Amino acid sequence: MSLAKRDIVPKILADSGRPAMRVPKKPLKPKKCRVCPTVFAPRTSLQICCSPWCAGEYAKSSRERKEARESRKEYREAKDKTKSRADWIKEAQKSFNDWVRARDALKPCISCGRYHQGQYHAGHYRTTKAAPELRFCEINVWKQCSVCNNHLSGNILEYRINLIKKGIDVDWLEGPHEPKKYTIPELQGIKALYKQKLKDIKNS
Repeated sequence: MSLAKRDIVPKILADSGRPAMRVPKKPLKPKKCRVCPTVFAPRTSLQICCSPWCAGEYAKSSRERKEARESRKEYREAKDKTKSRADWIKEAQKSFNDWVRARDALKPCISCGRYHQGQYHAGHYRTTKAAPELRFCEINVWKQCSVCNNHLSGNILEYRINLIKKGIDVDWLEGPHEPKKYTIPELQGIKALYKQKLKDIKNS
């Protein structure tokens, strides 16, 4: 019905002496109070507490939660300001390594090719000491068992063979690279990036 017709119908009914028809409101569904276990019939769709007392308690607890969040945020920000570049490298590396293990969760060890119940690492083909500029290079780091990584010094020969099988340009990895000194903002960005990428994997 057009706007003009909607305006005319009540007028016609009024002129004819017949009362206008009113659609009865649909009753609201009962709700459980946010504070106590009471189930109540809300007066409006926005009502979330059964009584003024519960509403006051809910408002109080909401303020306390907000203050606690702000306090934690201020603490994190203050703590971040005291962190050194080395601290940020460790945190960014952990975030990156966690993502590598999640990315390769269904794959075997990059070196020995075994599936087992032991511990897995994010193993660098070119180590962070030998090529620190490749510490966050995704094709340089793969899931690797602790035996190959720790006890076989990376089991590099088998690592190299399996990288070639994956189609990785090993010559590029082994070649010279421009030195990279990450700034703190860059490290913060890397940490945030791989934290989000890990979250995306877990939610997929």
